[in-house]
Amino acid sequence: MFGIGTTELIVILVVALIIIGPQKLPELIKNLGRGLSEVKKMSHDVKSTLDAEVAAADNERQAKEDRAKEEARRKAEVEAMDKAREAEAAKAKAETLKPEENSGPVEEEVIVEAAADSEAEGKKA
Repeated sequence: MFGIGTTELIVILVVALIIIGPQKLPELIKNLGRGLSEVKKMSHDVKSTLDAEVAAADNERQAKEDRAKEEARRKAEVEAMDKAREAEAAKAKAETLKPEENSGPVEEEVIVEAAADSEAEGKKA
């Protein structure tokens, strides 16, 4: 206790007994004990208050980190969905362009065949 050995404690008590006297020494020891008890209680209260504040700050920091992670996850999901929609739109556009590309040469073949048929009919007549 406070780095005081038993021999030093006995010397302090003997000096206090000589200075204060035997009638007031028990009362002084009681008051000293109460004072130390109050100091101990106050230090415990301060420590528990500080611990509670630190825990609250940690919880708040953790909540902010969790919200940031959740927001980043949602943003990534939205970006992935946007990319998927863009890919779907590009695929659909490519599919709609393919029949038009194929129909172009087919129409030319039909026109060429029709012209050949009309020439053949013109020669017959």
